[in-house]
Amino acid sequence: MRLLLNWVLSAVAVWIVAQLGIGISVRGAAAALIAALVIGFINATIGFVLKILTFLLTLVTLGLFWFLINALMLELASALLSPGFHVNGFLAAFVGAIVLSLVNLVLKAILMPGKDQK
Repeated sequence: MRLLLNWVLSAVAVWIVAQLGIGISVRGAAAALIAALVIGFINATIGFVLKILTFLLTLVTLGLFWFLINALMLELASALLSPGFHVNGFLAAFVGAIVLSLVNLVLKAILMPGKDQK
């Protein structure tokens, strides 16, 4: 049940980011659900490997390089899901990755409180 809620909240975050007008578009709720699933899968596989391989560079840049990796993963998801989910360029992917992470964090903090926050 928690996994399903996590997926739906990620889809809502994708939809919210698409509504902000920063160069990310999504066509409907089904496209947002599929985009959330694909983004999660890409981040769990390719993104994870890239983050391990670039760990030293991430340390040198104090974690800022992860934003670049997240933007690339968002671009990859856009390439796989276009036209249902589309990112207009790298700058939109970079800003979108940051905003998507923040929106996802806020939604999960509100609707899925941790075990210690009862």
